[in-house]
Amino acid sequence: MASKKQVKIGNIVIGGGAPVAVQSMLSTPAHDRDACVKQALRLQEAGCEILRATVPDMEAVRTFAAVKEAISIPLVADIHFDYKMAIEAAEAGADKIRINPGNIGGDDRVKAVADKCREKGVPIRIGVNSGSVEKDVLAKYGAPTPEALYESAMFHVRLLNRFDFDDIVLSLKSSDVKTAVDAYRLVAEKTDYPLHVGITEAGTARMGLIKSAAGIGSLLLDGVGDTIRVSLTADPVEEVRAGFDLLSAIGLRRRGVNLVSCPTCGRTKIDLIGLANRVEDALRTCDKRITVAVMGCAVNGPGEAKHADIGIAGGDGVGLLFKKGEILRKVPEEALFDALMEEIEKM
Repeated sequence: MASKKQVKIGNIVIGGGAPVAVQSMLSTPAHDRDACVKQALRLQEAGCEILRATVPDMEAVRTFAAVKEAISIPLVADIHFDYKMAIEAAEAGADKIRINPGNIGGDDRVKAVADKCREKGVPIRIGVNSGSVEKDVLAKYGAPTPEALYESAMFHVRLLNRFDFDDIVLSLKSSDVKTAVDAYRLVAEKTDYPLHVGITEAGTARMGLIKSAAGIGSLLLDGVGDTIRVSLTADPVEEVRAGFDLLSAIGLRRRGVNLVSCPTCGRTKIDLIGLANRVEDALRTCDKRITVAVMGCAVNGPGEAKHADIGIAGGDGVGLLFKKGEILRKVPEEALFDALMEEIEKM
């Protein structure tokens, strides 16, 4: 069900079988040029593949241009209401414009944006969410239902199509997971446009991650979605990490280490939680595509985690270092972490 149509965003292609791209958005003030550039570079270093920044006025356009010059990943301009900012952002080097064409005024304004984006080769993401559905559509459905979100999105598509513009990406977000999932499934069935998938206003790093995993994960497992943003009330670097972790968890993309660890039980005689967290932190930047196991005891260590490339299992004062289910040697409990790191270094 993945979209057939491809859209090029700077040096990234989405849709048509291309890898699912991970996005995030600047959270620094739009007028603070230095802070925006600094955060953009942090996000790029973290692996962000498409970055978005809000552009509310001309001062923000200048910030946007400075960010664009500083980074090598595609930069998307987030526009609300002012069509002139969309045109200015396209002139400033935007790789994509996020806008709702119906919210920027009459046909002449929509045409001006469409013409400028066509001239510059800049695609447009129509970003519909449960708070932006038109009043007449809400009256028809009584609430921002999946059908209402879909109808709103297609209204905006027709506006752009009227001016011979079809280089379009769609998003139909809701803070309600089921509504968002149903809306995306509906639009995926009825159109071929690439889909930017996310749960809007998902929440903090804890609940936002859970809602996003449930919503984005279920869609991706069904083949729906071409680029994702895990929206979190947190440092946007955490959004990038979560995005790649999610793609890795469902087998779409692997980047770095796959860590498996058991949930502990009464047999566990070591500080497994502390050890697993220490291993996870140490391997956060490791780019080796291996599976590492941190297990609580010999019962569920080499046996249950025999698929792991390398692993450790706790014991009573002495643990095990194992590889592909085969025990390499016994290791004193206090040396388990170091023994594991040394073995990974050799791989």
